[in-house]
Amino acid sequence: MLYLIATPIGNLQDITLRALTVLREVDFILAEDTRRSGLLLKYHNLPKKPFISFFEHNEEKRLPYIISLLKKGKRIALLSNAGTPCISDPGYKLVRRCYQEGIKVESLPGPSAVINALLLSGFPTDSFFFLGFLPRKKGELQKKLLPLKEAKTTLIIFESPQRIKRLLIQVRDVLGERKCAVVREMTKFYQEVKIGYPEELLTYFEKNPPRGEVTVIVDTRSSKD
Repeated sequence: MLYLIATPIGNLQDITLRALTVLREVDFILAEDTRRSGLLLKYHNLPKKPFISFFEHNEEKRLPYIISLLKKGKRIALLSNAGTPCISDPGYKLVRRCYQEGIKVESLPGPSAVINALLLSGFPTDSFFFLGFLPRKKGELQKKLLPLKEAKTTLIIFESPQRIKRLLIQVRDVLGERKCAVVREMTKFYQEVKIGYPEELLTYFEKNPPRGEVTVIVDTRSSKD
């Protein structure tokens, strides 16, 4: 059995009772950062487990070994660094392979930066489109945004704090003046939600450079016009 377990995006108390139970019972844990996952186990007084490093650059190489363990009846949990596995993180290839091999997969719902940021934005939630991390090159970024110019939905984007200003400029130039929410350090002591049009946010972040994990929400239905 493979378990997909959502873990805290900041506050270590944000984990379900079911997730803690499964983490006590599994035989192995797949983790992007074994040290970070180890701290989570320690915080909740969970027993130490054998870790298997599992991240973007070794995912393909690890698959045969993981599948062999699962076929032997081992119970394995997949954790991302924070939030729900497989969302802009490795994992979907493993899930797909499990189904091909007749191995059962269970997903334990819990923390998600995507949903949490959407709720904090106050923007419409009836329709939203998750873009994940956008390309770094300006031309490729514009190509990603351009088809969404006439979309009537809420966009959710992951971005590094160093590139927030660049993203806001591209949102303004490609999509127009749409209301945005920049949400950072969710569930942590310094959580911040800044809402405004790109020009307003650019002015703010020029004086207050953002730090930490950042999610940007864009309401394409809003306009200054």
